[in-house]
Amino acid sequence: METLQRTANSGSVSTGYDIDNSLKLESDNSERLHKTPSGAGNRRTFTISFWAKRTEINGVKQYLFEAGNSDADDDRFTIRFGTGDTLDIQTSATYLITNRVFRDTAAWYHIVLKVNTTEGAAANRMKLYINGVEETSFATDNRANINENFDFSVNNTEIHNIGSSPIEGGLPYNGYIAEWVQIDGTASAPTAFGEVDEDSGIWKPIDVSGLTCGTNGFHLDFEASGDLGNDANGGTDFTLVNIAAADQASDSPTNNFCIMSPLWKYASNSTISEGGTKSATSAGAWAGVKGTIGVVSGKWYWEYKTSANDSIVGIQTDGEDNINSGNAHNILSTCGLYLAGEVWIKDSTSGRDDTDVTFTYNAGHTFGIALNMDDNQISFYQNGSLITNGGAIALDGLADKTVFPFSANYNTNTEFNLGGYTTISISSAAADANGYGTEFAPPSGYYALCTKNLAEYG
Repeated sequence: METLQRTANSGSVSTGYDIDNSLKLESDNSERLHKTPSGAGNRRTFTISFWAKRTEINGVKQYLFEAGNSDADDDRFTIRFGTGDTLDIQTSATYLITNRVFRDTAAWYHIVLKVNTTEGAAANRMKLYINGVEETSFATDNRANINENFDFSVNNTEIHNIGSSPIEGGLPYNGYIAEWVQIDGTASAPTAFGEVDEDSGIWKPIDVSGLTCGTNGFHLDFEASGDLGNDANGGTDFTLVNIAAADQASDSPTNNFCIMSPLWKYASNSTISEGGTKSATSAGAWAGVKGTIGVVSGKWYWEYKTSANDSIVGIQTDGEDNINSGNAHNILSTCGLYLAGEVWIKDSTSGRDDTDVTFTYNAGHTFGIALNMDDNQISFYQNGSLITNGGAIALDGLADKTVFPFSANYNTNTEFNLGGYTTISISSAAADANGYGTEFAPPSGYYALCTKNLAEYG
């Protein structure tokens, strides 16, 4: 994975200021937000700041932002991830395409775009910052083509979209967004939105509620699940398209949760969706995925549901075998509950050891995993009841290894609840001791896989 300046979601520092929520956007659901200003603001000087965590790397354009009514408009303004996972800033012409690629689905990126076309030097008319650092390496840099005092469509009386491009037929963004701020009339430095922690050198967010956003500026904090388009700056709210209260997430730049990684997929027939919390397979073959957060110590709990019993869900190391070949559950250093009726353990020094479990599979049931890396044990639950005979199962050759949540499926899908976001319907609303939600109560002393918990218990 790429190397960036570290952000506060590493879990190694106290962030001081917390962003509690984000918004999950999913291309399969054609989700977006939009509004059209009633009057024009400053189209020459503005700032766009937001945090983004990608969940699907699929080789197609993914639009984060678009302002404008037509592809033919020279002033149409877009921010998107390109087909090669670069970050692209475009109108009808291309201005910036980064050399850097953005493929780390384990990380939140802070993106700031500062625009001031009144500047005399063309290079100063548009500046891009990633995690507080100015981006200076570009595959394409056409800022010389931005005329002095040019008016973009940003802050004009044209539709502003977040999450997709209706002009290009959608091309939606897959991932989470948080703390989206647009400043009308000011070209702000990234220090208006974040700061470097003086002890660790980590880039972290600061409170932006006191910023003056200007005539058509706005602040989307996604704090009200019943009004996710609310402009916390007091302006006109955004209209939601296919977005519901359930799309609010706890995964945030100051508390980063484990999701399933598209970079650790087994076989091409494996897909990831719904904010990295759902995996699916087809085409009559086994395939699988692994999570973005691995642990070597601590006690951890997560839940899942499957559409059929031809699924194995548990833990796996980062792999002593090629992750793109073979059956996903036959890779060395794996332990999982096979929902047809046994626990499979395949460690690094022996063949597979099977342990019987007593339960009757039901697609409507929620299964839980309690992973105890302090004592090298694992337990499995069904609807809150322990189903591993005799209690916990020894991890054998997996002891002292870094392991990740894992699933292997055969023509089935798995929905995960790792604490940050889930499509699993929650009725009992249990949680770990720090308040991160589950369907059934975790065993005492077990926690969700997120950076705040890792900093305290990992």
